[in-house]
Amino acid sequence: MDQVTIGRRAFLKAGAAAGAGFAVGYGLNARSYARVAGANQRMNLAVIGVGGRGRRNLDLLAGRERSRYGPGGTYRGEEYAERVTGTQIAALCDVNMRRAGDAFDAYPEAVKYVDYRRMLDEMDGDIDAVVVSTSDHSHAPASVTAMRMGKPVFCEKPGAHCVWEARVMAQVAKEQGVATQLCTQGNALDNIRRTVELIGSGAIGEVSAFHIWEHTGARSIEIPTESPPEPDSLHWDLWLGPAPWRPYHPDYIPRGQGWQLMWDFAGGQLTNMGCHYFNWGFRALELQYPSTVEAEGPELPHPRTVPPWLHVRYVFDRGDGKAPVTLTWTHGDKPRAVFAEHELPDWAWGVFVGDKGMLLVDYDRHMLWPEDEFKDYEPPEPRIPPSVGHYLEWIQACRGEGEALCHFGYSMPITEAVLLGNVAYRSGRKLQWNAEQFRIDNAHEAEGFLQRGYRPGWTL
Repeated sequence: MDQVTIGRRAFLKAGAAAGAGFAVGYGLNARSYARVAGANQRMNLAVIGVGGRGRRNLDLLAGRERSRYGPGGTYRGEEYAERVTGTQIAALCDVNMRRAGDAFDAYPEAVKYVDYRRMLDEMDGDIDAVVVSTSDHSHAPASVTAMRMGKPVFCEKPGAHCVWEARVMAQVAKEQGVATQLCTQGNALDNIRRTVELIGSGAIGEVSAFHIWEHTGARSIEIPTESPPEPDSLHWDLWLGPAPWRPYHPDYIPRGQGWQLMWDFAGGQLTNMGCHYFNWGFRALELQYPSTVEAEGPELPHPRTVPPWLHVRYVFDRGDGKAPVTLTWTHGDKPRAVFAEHELPDWAWGVFVGDKGMLLVDYDRHMLWPEDEFKDYEPPEPRIPPSVGHYLEWIQACRGEGEALCHFGYSMPITEAVLLGNVAYRSGRKLQWNAEQFRIDNAHEAEGFLQRGYRPGWTL
């Protein structure tokens, strides 16, 4: 299969993608609309990556399960979610038979593959949309390949392995006019809607900052030096995909303990959870691209593995007479910003800071702070309608019924900001980010971290 590489100059022409509040903007073009299944026609899905988290996405989009929320639920994201209907699993692809075996058995009617490139090529006419739930380093190559074929795409977060990929994902989605959704399920919560409404109503006044503390850190690991034989159940070369070649070792495979802690495959806790948390600030404050990014972590960045703790500070210039907003991210057991300055409830991972008070948030609840100063406050009447469900949003968008709220035009700037935090840390520089020109104005030497190399056959 031919692979197309998108040059820097090509995507600079795309410009900035707007995506404020809960407004939507990317629509289907004539070509892609003609390929979308009608409202009464069963939609054929191809799923790439079906073990672990991928199995959950598979079952939800197949309509075999309904998303659960809050206490007693396994996953947050759709308190009032409707079950997905009208879909059929046409094809499944995975490189790890040990993890994928149960899913393969559960969908006997689906055609099975180990190479998504071959699957997309051979089943082009039988697939209406594609779901990507691979490890991070394969998100963009698989998604871009599918979108360039005119397929709508649902992709796990972060959706890109480097800043350049995030920009390309948004551009290709816009060019192809396909329905897209980044898997940030919390965007479907009622609680984020109430948070946006409180910020918009001026409950805490002019907001100057949004602070995030992910208490969980990433552990330090060593790069394996042994070369045990590859198991028969794993297609190692296909698992590596676009990443640099290295001999197999089982330590690479476990999510959260292996590949997620290595720069060649992921970006640590920042890319693991950042898209989920940043989304709240981007929604409520209508953010898009940061103007400066600086990071603090272990003194000497490891060339191969991610840091166990990190603190990142972003400044967003919002224009239209609005004051800049600071967003900070911390992961690890040492609190920063308002978390260190105040005795806040343990449940609050996010804090909006205004000139009249603060708004504490987590997925399930929010609180105006200090409590005694807001005891008589009456919140505005809810005005943002509940979501039909994060997964059903995308299915409906694939059918031409509205637009998924985390489409790539909105969500890829979030991913871009998240990834820039790692660029700032790895380069050791405070970045002056020129989003329009896609460059670092004050530190061109750091631009090497904006993009990565690809093995032949796996380029975008």
